[in-house]
Parts: sequence; structure tokens; C-alpha cells
Amino acid sequence: MARVLMVVTGADTLTLADGTSHATGFWAEEVAASHEVLRAAGVEVDIATPGGASATVDPISLDGRGGVSEADAARFRAYLDTIADELAEPRSLADVEVADYDAVYIPGGHGPMADLAVDADLGRLLVDADGRGQVIAALCHGPAGLLSALRPDGRFAFAGRTLTVFSDEEEHQGGLGEAVPYFVEARLRELGAVVEPGPAWGSRVVVDRNLVTGQNPQSSVDTARQVLVALGNS
Repeated sequence: MARVLMVVTGADTLTLADGTSHATGFWAEEVAASHEVLRAAGVEVDIATPGGASATVDPISLDGRGGVSEADAARFRAYLDTIADELAEPRSLADVEVADYDAVYIPGGHGPMADLAVDADLGRLLVDADGRGQVIAALCHGPAGLLSALRPDGRFAFAGRTLTVFSDEEEHQGGLGEAVPYFVEARLRELGAVVEPGPAWGSRVVVDRNLVTGQNPQSSVDTARQVLVALGNS
């Protein structure tokens, strides 16, 4: 049975460009839909956060403010309830050995911009996983977690790799706009990644060798399915 380490943000706030604090967390659909697809295929999924912090759902991802219908919010909430204990008491990234897993999967929400982007333990895991050729997946704002992956010489581990991410266009249209402390797409480009977003709000998945990236919440199911293909579980 394949094993996937789902790395979820433990942040519940994001410091905005003006210094104020914005309530955030993980995006409900991205964790719920991804986890459901993987588990339905028989994949074992462990959840981990920096320091083993409880994972908090972004409240906006469960109501109309986030463009989520009442029916979808109820569905995502119901699934999250089934893994509530795992989200409340996840593994600590510091205690994880990537050799124990077949893939690393990073859902989004604005939370990863606050903690995963600078987490040294995640960086260690990602560099190790990439060196082993293991599947690495990141979804929506999840690619902010890739920013933590610096090689011993300081080079960005995913420089030159092709990927997609919640685009700067989407951030302006339906995200936090200029309030964000940085734009993930722009930051990845600055570090040498080849970022190829598709049209805003459409499902898009990009595969570059062992790296699988999805653009937005609409890409959640397709990203998880592509991970299954990469794992040979399709």
C-alpha cells in the first residue's frame, strides 16, 4: 500500500503587507477532496504540520466569502469531521523521515505562506524526497512550501522545474490582492522556477518528472488523481 505524507499548514494567521493579522489556515476543499481521493484508492495518508501544531481550516473556505456553495461547504465539513483527530494531533515534520513515504502532498490555503514557506524541516524533507525521485505534489498556495527547499549551497531545489500555482491573477481577483506579504507565483519565478499558470479558476495540473502541481481549489481532485497515476495506483 502506498503511503503519502500530507503536509498541512499549522498557521491560523498570516501577517499582511501592512502588518495586520489575517485569520487563515488550510483551504477546506484542498485537504478534504485530496485526502478523500487518495484514501478511496487505498493510499495510507498521514498528516503532518510544523511542530505538530493543530491544523486549522480557513473559515472563508467553508462559506460564500470564499466562493464555496452551501452544499459544497457541508460536504467538505463532513469529510473533515472524519479526519478531525488527525488534523487536531498531526505528526510533527521534525519527526518525519521521508523514506517512510512514497509521496509528499502539500495542500494550500494562505497558511503555507506563513509557516511552510520557511520551515527548515519541510525543506529537508523536500530536498530528500526530490533526491530520491519520490512524488512531490503541491496545490494552490501549497507551492509556497516548495520555497523552503534549499540545497546545502543555498540554491532553490526546484529552480528550472516547470510548475503551476495559485496565480498572481487569481490572487488579485479572488485572493488577498495587494494585501499579501508576497505573491507566491512571483516568488517562485524569482527563484528560477518555470511557472506556467492556466486561465484563472480552471482546473490545471502540471507534471515535471516527480513534481506534480495544481493551480487552485478547482484542481484538487485532478491533482490527487495525478498523484495516484504517478504512484501507479490509477
